[in-house]
Amino acid sequence: MNRSVAFLRAINVGGHTIKMDRLRQLFEELGLEKVETLIASGNVLFESVASDVVELERAIEAHLRQALGYEVVTFVRSADEVAAVAAYQPFAESEIASAHALYVAFLHDAPAGATRDKLMALKDGFHDFHLHQHELYWLALVNTAESKVSGAQIEKALGTPMTARNITTVRKIAAKVAPISHTSDI
Repeated sequence: MNRSVAFLRAINVGGHTIKMDRLRQLFEELGLEKVETLIASGNVLFESVASDVVELERAIEAHLRQALGYEVVTFVRSADEVAAVAAYQPFAESEIASAHALYVAFLHDAPAGATRDKLMALKDGFHDFHLHQHELYWLALVNTAESKVSGAQIEKALGTPMTARNITTVRKIAAKVAPISHTSDI
C-alpha cells in the first residue's frame, strides 16, 4: 500500500461546502483505505495500491464531480513527495521569517519557457516565486488581501489549475504521512 495525499482545489470555498465525513466517505467509495482529512480545505490522506498517479487523480476527480456536482481538480503526491516539498528551502530563512506567508501551490506539470516567464513577471517587491519540480513556492511579504497579486492571477499566468497551501499546513501533512520506521531489538 502506498501512503498518499490528495490536495483538492475548490473544497469549502466559493460556496462549495462539504463535511469532512462525507469527503472521507467519497474517497472510501473508490476503494482507498485509511482515509483521513486534515483541515477542512481539501487535504485527504489515504492508502492505495494504485501506481499510476494520473489515473488515480482522474478517478478521484470524476467521482467527486459526479457526487458533488462540480469540478474538483486533484493533485496527488506520495508521502515521500510531500516530505520533500515540506523540507525544500526555496528562500533564505530570514526572508521567510520576515514574510507574511510562504505558500506552496501544487501543479500537475512543471511550467517552462513562456509560461515560466509570465509567472516571473508577477514578481514585485511584495511577492517572490520559485518553481521546483511541479510545485510553486510563493513568498508573500504582505497579506494577500492587501496585494495586487492573487492566486487567480498566478493561475492565469500559469495557464493551468493549481491549489495552494500555507507551508505550515504542508509541514503538518508531511509529519502526519511520514513513513513509520519499524525497528527491531533482535
